[in-house]
Amino acid sequence: MTSNDRGVATVWTASIVAALVCAAAFVFWIGAAVTARHRAEAAADLAALAAASHATEGPGAACERAREVAVRMSVTLLSCRWERGDALVEVRSEPSARPAVTGRAEARARAGPVGRSP
Repeated sequence: MTSNDRGVATVWTASIVAALVCAAAFVFWIGAAVTARHRAEAAADLAALAAASHATEGPGAACERAREVAVRMSVTLLSCRWERGDALVEVRSEPSARPAVTGRAEARARAGPVGRSP
């Protein structure tokens, strides 16, 4: 070993560790985005079903049930409206990663009352 080779392994090891940390952070942020998207989709589906199951109580009461479901699922209810007897719900979920590099996830769902043909 010559005196010029000293410390090369340390530099290479530090570079590899830095690359692995960056890759792990990237995978974490992607995972946070996917989780936020799944949470938003599930919350939108459940909120629309909750609104549709309370359609006989009127649009206001049904949308209030959709809002309650959204709050319990830790998402924000952006809109709840009715179209031809179907509840149309839109929600937003914030990613759990901080800083929020991945942005917000939004989802929409539609559900109608049980026993009604399409």
